[in-house]
Amino acid sequence: MPTKQQIEKTEEQIYQQQKIVDFDTREFTIEYVTAKYLNGVDEDNNEIYVPDYQREFVWDEIRQSKLIESIILGLPIPLIFLAENKEKDNRLEIVDGSQRIRTLAAFIKSELTLINLEKLDLLNGLKFSDLNIGRQRKINNTPLRMVVLSDKATEEIRNEIFERINRGSELLQAMEKRKGIYKGAFSNFIYDICAKNELFIRLTQVDSRQSKRQEKEELVLRFFAISDNYEHIPERLGIAKFLDEYLEKKNIEFEYLKLQTAEELENSAKNDSNLNVYYARFISMLKVVEKCFPNGFSKNSIPQVSRVYFEAISVGAYLALKTKPDLQDTITPVNSWINSNEFKLTIAGKYQTHNRRRIHQRVDFVKDHLLSNG
Repeated sequence: MPTKQQIEKTEEQIYQQQKIVDFDTREFTIEYVTAKYLNGVDEDNNEIYVPDYQREFVWDEIRQSKLIESIILGLPIPLIFLAENKEKDNRLEIVDGSQRIRTLAAFIKSELTLINLEKLDLLNGLKFSDLNIGRQRKINNTPLRMVVLSDKATEEIRNEIFERINRGSELLQAMEKRKGIYKGAFSNFIYDICAKNELFIRLTQVDSRQSKRQEKEELVLRFFAISDNYEHIPERLGIAKFLDEYLEKKNIEFEYLKLQTAEELENSAKNDSNLNVYYARFISMLKVVEKCFPNGFSKNSIPQVSRVYFEAISVGAYLALKTKPDLQDTITPVNSWINSNEFKLTIAGKYQTHNRRRIHQRVDFVKDHLLSNG
């Protein structure tokens, strides 16, 4: 049996932990929430904002349409979690619910066409602007229930809540699944060589939540897949399937190879059938990033890496090197353009972050500015 003193200590611990998870529950209308998200989103000063580590928009149009159908039918949707961020003037960070809020914003702006609905099949092919004004008002006035963490909640607490919420609904992230399904030389190359490279680790300061879910390995795969297929990216890219197919193809292509060490890859003769070409490409890109970008693959000193930002910087640097192989010798650290509103617009994770136009827009922006600067 626990002693009275032990019980008192447990109560004290509970009390202390509860103090830093201070929150309240609120209801806001869809019109209010989407307006708070959209107003200033391009300048990254919107009141309700998506943090860097959630910038990628991953829902396809079928899943987005199902959410809109549920709302129109009056079905309950999961709580949205927000957090006051005192480091950002108490703007509300979306801890969980970014895909839902961005879907609603896209629908209200008539950027989403409903598809594959079964219960409300007559809505297929329609946008928000096609609905009668009464239905538009009804949707706009639909309340959303939210849990809002106070500014007492630290970044660590916000990340832990995000992890706990998603652990129950999605046990394995995409890269964790790939490690078990797509085994082979190229997978080993990503995991055992590239993701463990000291320079890459230094430039890619991810938080503990991202690190545990194999985020660095995911980023390496994205770099190779997008840079290898840059001229042949499908118009409507399902990024997860695209990465799956690329990794499977590369494992087959290099199935005859035994894994080499990083030193062996650096010293091996250049041969297009060997992994050393990929490793050389990876290292050259990292050296340009090290020289040009003071925070590496983070937009600032906070260790959160946005996937769309990483893709823009890494693939843009690689393509600039293809055009000008001696770029590393002539390049200087970037200055104004990396913080410009124009660049912020290209990497905004508002909607459709992985169609061909958006990928080319952000990657070409970086490539062209690096070439003009070096």
